[in-house]
Amino acid sequence: MRRASLALLAAATLLLPAACNRGAGSGKPRIAMVLKTLNNPFFIDMQRGAEDAAKRLNVDLTVQAAERETDVEKQMQIIENLVETGVNALAIAPSGSKEVVTAVAKANAANIPVVIVDDKVDAQAAKEAGVHWEAYVGSDNVEGGRIAGRYLAQLTNGSANVALLEGIPGHQTGDARLKGFKEAIQSSPGIKIVASQTANWERDQGFNVFQNMLQAHPDIDAVFACNDMMALGAVEAIRAAGKTGKIRVIGFDAIDDARKAIAAGTMDGSVAQFPSEMGRIAIENAVKLIQHQPVQAETATKLEMITKANVR
Repeated sequence: MRRASLALLAAATLLLPAACNRGAGSGKPRIAMVLKTLNNPFFIDMQRGAEDAAKRLNVDLTVQAAERETDVEKQMQIIENLVETGVNALAIAPSGSKEVVTAVAKANAANIPVVIVDDKVDAQAAKEAGVHWEAYVGSDNVEGGRIAGRYLAQLTNGSANVALLEGIPGHQTGDARLKGFKEAIQSSPGIKIVASQTANWERDQGFNVFQNMLQAHPDIDAVFACNDMMALGAVEAIRAAGKTGKIRVIGFDAIDDARKAIAAGTMDGSVAQFPSEMGRIAIENAVKLIQHQPVQAETATKLEMITKANVR
């Protein structure tokens, strides 16, 4: 009996922080942020910015995510569960710009205000479903792609055989970055895209996909990856092929590991997005919405090309 009582006491102790995190009995507004994953430093930075804002504004914040960015179905389940628990506001970084529409519809039906972060909702799918959100916070991914393309043209004097590591096909973020990159290199006819394939935002897939690209196209001398995780995978594949320093590598997000690679000279640059700012602004907007205050329909966060000259 004593052993059983101790076990019950231990279980209650373990559950106590979770209850506090849910804001049970605190009387504070309850906001949930649903990210794509917490296995990517970009979203960890976004979480940090959101948590700092929540602490400053005295709200209870719950942050949840699927294990992998590609698990769109799991993210939808998380959102739907949070809607059922009755949060006061939702901030969502959609894993699928079309798929998220059904989850946003459930939030609309429950009169829960929604802030979209980072990846936009597909406008046509939203229109067809009749859903809405109150605010969007994120950077201009098309312009970010243009910044990367212009920098590559500068580095290579307008002549390169480029491989592209895409994001998840059909998802707004990666598609927008590719669009901007391709627009920027149009004025440099000497830059040719010789290979283009998804690596699903992941480092290990970036390694495998780029390794196969190098075998099929040994003349590749530049790569643009739609995020840094894939770019870092490409850096590893370049090292394995004995081509370090011979292939230009540009990524997107400027996460810490990418900055270290830029400082070391194994990457040439990365487009910084400042995800902590996105997280902060998203929570500030959510609080305003709970208080029935007006918010901007769209807030654009800044972009910056990080190179060896300005890396820190």
